[in-house]
Amino acid sequence: MPAENAPAAGNLDDDDYPAYTMGRAADVLGTTPAFLRAIGEAELIAPLRSEGGHRRYSRRQLRIAARARELVDQGTPIEAACRIISLEEQLDDALRRNREMRRRLGEHVADI
Repeated sequence: MPAENAPAAGNLDDDDYPAYTMGRAADVLGTTPAFLRAIGEAELIAPLRSEGGHRRYSRRQLRIAARARELVDQGTPIEAACRIISLEEQLDDALRRNREMRRRLGEHVADI
């Protein structure tokens, strides 16, 4: 998570920097604030709150929300879309860890 007092310019390349207000995020995604609230309530994303309590979204969260929107547009109920995305993320993480373990095993075998 970004440092509380980090200069904004230093966060331009940070996918996790909460740079988008709810209205701007909805505009970028072509959706409504209600959709963003719904996927937040489903715990798919957890936007950071500004000092005034307003939701702020990162680029990473916008990509996740865009995937949810894609599934919902295809007729998937929002709760199911959120579950599908969570499972996709778990699979991606497991595959990444598997590749890393295979790489380490290959290095270990080469050292023997």
